[in-house]
Amino acid sequence: MTTSTTVSLLRWLRRQLREPAANRERLEAAIANDDPSEARRLVRSMDFNDAQRRHVESLLDEWEREIAN
Repeated sequence: MTTSTTVSLLRWLRRQLREPAANRERLEAAIANDDPSEARRLVRSMDFNDAQRRHVESLLDEWEREIAN
């Protein structure tokens, strides 16, 4: 399911992870397959500063809420 949250998440991640890499591709696949738990697992292994991590975690939280509804 494509929602405004998943689009925002993809755009933000593509800006932050400019270089295509295995983790970025796996993360994009998790988003495309509507799998926020896998996306969250992958995000934990990425090197983000505190502000970036808070932002991406809030997008993941919103995405999980959308799926639950």
